[in-house]
Amino acid sequence: AEEAKQIMDIEEGYIILDVRMQEEYDQGHIPGAIVISHEEIAEKAEEVLTDKDQLILVYCRSGRRSKIAEALVELGYTNIREFGGINDWPYEVER
Repeated sequence: AEEAKQIMDIEEGYIILDVRMQEEYDQGHIPGAIVISHEEIAEKAEEVLTDKDQLILVYCRSGRRSKIAEALVELGYTNIREFGGINDWPYEVER
């Protein structure tokens, strides 16, 4: 979480990807995050995440579903960083 926050504070042009369900996202998410549920990643990734070389920071609730980052690599994405779950996120959350 700390490394991801540093990237968010310093870098530009990245995407924060929440792979939880829409209902979970609506209850609270990292500011600026977009949601594509882990169940829909194969169908929606290329439509929403058009630049396969863009930095994508992936998280979920506890860190288990964010392992979906491996599926993104299989789809050809080259710059994926999984940083666990929102349960361990000590920074700002929006609702």
